[in-house]
Amino acid sequence: MIDRVVVRILPAVLALVALLGSPAVARAQTKIAVIDTQRAIMETEDGLRAQATLKKLFDSRQRQLDKRQVDLQKERDDIEKQRDVLSKEALQKRVEAWQQEMMAIQSVYVEYNKELQKKQNELTKPIFEKTMGLIRRIASQEGYDMVVDKQAIAYVRGDLDLTDRVITMYNRGEGVAAGDGKPTSAPPAAAAKPSAPAVAPATKKP
Repeated sequence: MIDRVVVRILPAVLALVALLGSPAVARAQTKIAVIDTQRAIMETEDGLRAQATLKKLFDSRQRQLDKRQVDLQKERDDIEKQRDVLSKEALQKRVEAWQQEMMAIQSVYVEYNKELQKKQNELTKPIFEKTMGLIRRIASQEGYDMVVDKQAIAYVRGDLDLTDRVITMYNRGEGVAAGDGKPTSAPPAAAAKPSAPAVAPATKKP
């Protein structure tokens, strides 16, 4: 349901690549750790509750859309069956009503997506900020020069991964919102979207 969030707490990716390409220099001059930011946010207790809330909202909206699309498909089938029976004017009127309902469903689909995104931002922003606060605290206390998102690199030693530690600290109530000099913020992971209306246009009477 939730796409990847990529958070970079570093001046430039190229600088990191250069450092990783020269292990001796990196060890001597730069202390680096990594974190799976997506997992660190969404696998906290608050993150799991947020996912459950979003799924409940998503399922509810999807059921509403599904019902309207089923009804729309039934109407289309009925128009097809009666296209040779109805007068040209009656057929045109039903086709136009069908098209208006289809556009209404598409509008609802867009609104549902906006609602889901807004709710996701509302639920995940505080978790994101607390997680960033913990990362900054660990980096400051232990002298890390860079904390890089795990998805940005191909390999890292397990002992350099702060993910499980941050989740544990968060769940113990140690998370505080990032203060001065906040790391670069990133948008929350995108919520799953309701299925778009997928119905063929009604066949018009020749």
